[in-house]
Amino acid sequence: MVRRLLEKLHNFKLLPVFVIVSMVTGIIIGKAYGISNFELTPPIDAIKSIFRGTYEFSIPNTLALGVVVGLFMMMYPAMANIKFEDLGKAAKSPRQLLIVMFFNYAVAPFFMLFLAKVFLSGEPDLYTGLVLYGLAPCIAMVIVFTYLSAGNGPLAIILVALNSIIQMILIPVYAKLLLGEVNFDVWVVAESVLLYLGIPLIAGMLTRFLGVKRFGEEWFHKLKFHLDTMSITGLLFTLVVMFSLKGDLILENPMFIVHLAIPMTLFFWIMFVVVYLVGWKMGLNYRDAVAVGFNSTGRDFEIAIAIAITAFNPTVALATVIGPLIEVPVMLALVWFAKSTEYKLFKGRK
Repeated sequence: MVRRLLEKLHNFKLLPVFVIVSMVTGIIIGKAYGISNFELTPPIDAIKSIFRGTYEFSIPNTLALGVVVGLFMMMYPAMANIKFEDLGKAAKSPRQLLIVMFFNYAVAPFFMLFLAKVFLSGEPDLYTGLVLYGLAPCIAMVIVFTYLSAGNGPLAIILVALNSIIQMILIPVYAKLLLGEVNFDVWVVAESVLLYLGIPLIAGMLTRFLGVKRFGEEWFHKLKFHLDTMSITGLLFTLVVMFSLKGDLILENPMFIVHLAIPMTLFFWIMFVVVYLVGWKMGLNYRDAVAVGFNSTGRDFEIAIAIAITAFNPTVALATVIGPLIEVPVMLALVWFAKSTEYKLFKGRK
């Protein structure tokens, strides 16, 4: 009975229903508890307070940890499914690396700046929030979207690791170039890489290495069902947490969401489709084209939120918090788009 219910989570056709239910649940919780009235605690700060022994149980602190737990539940199964030998093969993919580097650093930040100028030139705080959101490529959830769309997971990890290193150097440069003088702690980038990428990667690799070594590949194959269930549950849980953060705001001022939703949706769809088709044109197979597409499209909302909270006013921070509420559903739609076009575009390619 329980397994049959869990199998419904694996039915990709039902995923939009679960996503909508999660979003609505989050909005209801946010409205019921007035969570938007609370000052948002950055997840890294909440974790630091635990280690310092200064953690106080509160709704903002708990929600901050909820984001971390949800992201780990999504990331860990994707990491556990990676074979060590595949990482070496993925590292020898010059075309894929060049495509992602070009679109992430020569196109994406400036395309987001262009959309901000077109749609939000009269809203300076939203404009700043949107530009901030476009600064850095994602270092976490793109692996999950690659995983959900049956893309090349090892390649996605190599690309994310490379982006993690590059953005530590380039974020201050892009921030100054696109927004002027911005003061923030650059170490927050390194901390985010460790929290959202490093810990799930180590845990996932240890699970696979030790589990397969002790129990064999057949054991891991059986475990995969539960890992997939955890990943999807983590995604839905994260949606509940994220939408509860600004649930009452969505109901009270939906136009605030619309102002950001239009340029952000255009950004994600145009970036993904262009990169995905570039990969197809350059002869990549489906798995690589998907990994390249998502790694060039997803944005590092954790970094955007952290910079906005420390260097800008609450409205700018609010714009970056709302960002993932738009990004996650749109990226899920792109997963569906990729899977629905795989046979037409990539038939016969391996």
